[in-house]
Amino acid sequence: MRTFLTRSIAAVSAVALLTLSAACSNEREGATGATTGGSTSAAKGFPADSLIGVALPSKTSENWVLAGDLFTDGLKAAGFKSDVQYAGASTTVADQQAQISAMVTKGAKVIVIGATDAAQLSTQVAQAKQSGATVIAYDRLITNTPDVDYYIAFDNFKVGQLQGQALLDGMKAKKATGPWTIELFSGSPDDNNAGVFFNGAMDVLKPLIDKGEVVVGSGQQDVKQTAIQGWKAEGAQQRMDSLLTSTYDSGKTLDGVLSPNDTLARAIITSVKGAGKPIPIVTGQDSEVESVKSIVAGEQYSTINKDTRELVAETVNMVKALQGGGAPEINDTKSYDNGAKVVPAYLLPPIIVTKDNAAEAYANDPKLSPLTK
Repeated sequence: MRTFLTRSIAAVSAVALLTLSAACSNEREGATGATTGGSTSAAKGFPADSLIGVALPSKTSENWVLAGDLFTDGLKAAGFKSDVQYAGASTTVADQQAQISAMVTKGAKVIVIGATDAAQLSTQVAQAKQSGATVIAYDRLITNTPDVDYYIAFDNFKVGQLQGQALLDGMKAKKATGPWTIELFSGSPDDNNAGVFFNGAMDVLKPLIDKGEVVVGSGQQDVKQTAIQGWKAEGAQQRMDSLLTSTYDSGKTLDGVLSPNDTLARAIITSVKGAGKPIPIVTGQDSEVESVKSIVAGEQYSTINKDTRELVAETVNMVKALQGGGAPEINDTKSYDNGAKVVPAYLLPPIIVTKDNAAEAYANDPKLSPLTK
């Protein structure tokens, strides 16, 4: 039975992503039974006031900013010292590499890493393991190294599936029968999750594309063609501007756009509005404030609710279990092959949000619930 190499090194090969997407879905559904344990190294425990390092990427979204604050507060409340760092805004991974090495030097017992570039941290992760630290990949799987102990994230393949289905549902609500014309966007190629989201969405969309029920107007269907470097809004807006000029300038209707996150979704909508064209169905992810407002206003169609508060809290629980000499809870032991090992994972369920269920989805979120009134 094939492991999920496409999920963990998805950004490397666009052709492989599309070829393997259908197979991923069936196998994955059988790989989510709850288990506990699964560390590749014996848990030894460590003092309750130990240093915990948290290395996060640059502040490209509201959720990364929130995560840093939550880790600082959550680790302090649990009795740990913390060293929470963000990589700089440059496109290189050098900042994060240096930060992780510094955490090792300071004696961090656990290092939580939201990778800036999943494929360029193997040396630093090896240093961490050699020092006796436990390495937890947070949100983004670190690839091509045996030195990652755990992975914690929302179920990112499911995120893509939800996005693909939301795109279809939104288009069908506006136009009952196809064919529907769409464009595809994916995230930064140095972010392992970008390919996972895309592959999940294509698991839903590709069968309909093959049948001709869904048409990619530009013909651009793989990750390399659709990727937006650095998840930058300006990159998405420029690509959408180009697509509108090259493919939709003669009156062809664009029914929907697969956008992998909210930042890119808003940039896509800005481009369409600037061209004076009707806003298509546009997906998103992250429940950013401006996108929730847009959804309630009837512009952006959907987002994904991945509550950062829950993800950070579960990560802190992992650290507490390790401190006590136990093994953290995991619920997936098969899906995340990083190219060197299958990394034990704890996955949280994502929630699709549209205007219809926004009030319910954000009922317990003090920042977002007022926006849905």
